[in-house]
Amino acid sequence: MPIPAHPRTTSDQFTHRFSSTRRGARLARLLVLQQLDEWGFPYRSEPSDLITAIVAELAANAVTHGRVPGRDFEVQLTRTVTALRVEVTDTRTEDRPPIDGTPVTPPPDSETGRGLLLVAGLAARWGVAERRGPGKTVWAEIDLTCGRT
Repeated sequence: MPIPAHPRTTSDQFTHRFSSTRRGARLARLLVLQQLDEWGFPYRSEPSDLITAIVAELAANAVTHGRVPGRDFEVQLTRTVTALRVEVTDTRTEDRPPIDGTPVTPPPDSETGRGLLLVAGLAARWGVAERRGPGKTVWAEIDLTCGRT
């Protein structure tokens, strides 16, 4: 599917905070889906499904592993002419994903632990960044200029 033309500006941004609950993670996915549609990535299109899957995994990780009671997590999308960057920030500093961008493969009989492997497989690039204050930001980028989104 062709990538929609990028009108108006060189960068568009969407930022929203959500409660660190399963309901918050679901709402994050739904609002990102709506924002993508507004940016020209129609519902159920390949780019929309790809980006939404990444957001769903990172938001689920934020509420499962990054949850601090009483603190929200934040989702930010930044769209430029060449890429779309997803950032999910939580306030927990422990249980940090590997900074070198290599997710740990869980044992074969494990029922969890494959989310970052999925993100690594879907995104062109991903990583973990420090943030001002407690916590971390896990980010992923999707190229918009090549044949694959």
